[in-house]
Amino acid sequence: MTELQSKYNQADENNRRLSAYRPLPPETLKSLREYYRVGLTYTSNALEGNSLTESETKVVIEDGLTIEGKPLRDHYEAVGHAKAYDYIYNITEKEKLSEEDILSLHRLFYQQIDAERAGHYRTVKVYISGSHYAVAAVSKIPAEMQKLVKWYNENEKKLHPVELAATLHQRFVFIHPFVDGNGRVARLLMNLALLRNGYTIAIIPAILRHEYIYSLETAHTRPEVFADFIADRVIATQLDLLRLMKDENDTVNDIVNDTVNDAGSAQLTKTEQTVLEAISTHPNYSYEQLAAACGVSRPTIARTIKALQGYNCIRRIGSDKKGHWEVRV
Repeated sequence: MTELQSKYNQADENNRRLSAYRPLPPETLKSLREYYRVGLTYTSNALEGNSLTESETKVVIEDGLTIEGKPLRDHYEAVGHAKAYDYIYNITEKEKLSEEDILSLHRLFYQQIDAERAGHYRTVKVYISGSHYAVAAVSKIPAEMQKLVKWYNENEKKLHPVELAATLHQRFVFIHPFVDGNGRVARLLMNLALLRNGYTIAIIPAILRHEYIYSLETAHTRPEVFADFIADRVIATQLDLLRLMKDENDTVNDIVNDTVNDAGSAQLTKTEQTVLEAISTHPNYSYEQLAAACGVSRPTIARTIKALQGYNCIRRIGSDKKGHWEVRV
């Protein structure tokens, strides 16, 4: 079994554990949807440089207030993304995804920013800074988008939901059909694919922006790298949701506490277990040395260490240059 397949299996297991809480009371469902409405809007916009904090995002989209000193565009991005987020729930039960669904997502997000271009494919050539690859030519965008929608509908029930969501995101970004807002729409589409197939929303925090961009760029030649990144984010978001849903008297779905208390348990991914073992043996290793020892990239090491720190499995003692890692198991 490959490491990626192992992560898909872990995501499936987490999803089964979440399903044990269903059916949820209507009030709980409503509050969870609102929780991710703020969380996804904040993180997705933050990845693109939006300056609103999470609490400010909540005030803007729920109370309709403006934040003094913050750009008006940042407010429009928050309000527009929240509307687009609401829309994906309207189309989760549709039999098929349509091109108009994608145009509607962009229209809702971009309407207050540029009404003339909202919901319309770009008519100008664009370049992606930092990328060595060209996006689709203007003349080819309609045909490429039709191919993308056709591919999705043909593969929705054939691919694993995480692979489906990651590939949809990746292929959409490589086309880059809109003059702006492509990243936001890509992440909305990714989450739409997850929701349509029984999964929950996946969050990509702004702190992982470098790893996110790196994995997307690498996916031009190694698509499994981006699928691996998205699988990690699906699993991490599932763990957060399990933590939220578990009350103190619950004896079911103990996944989060098991992970924190037993780093060697099956709840850690294979990569996390490998990195943890390497840190245990070589606490003074740098990120580069850990990457070489574990046979993964440096961004993967950085992402994995953040996850292990989040599980309270490890902590840093001393400075970055002269300190060392301490395993807390």
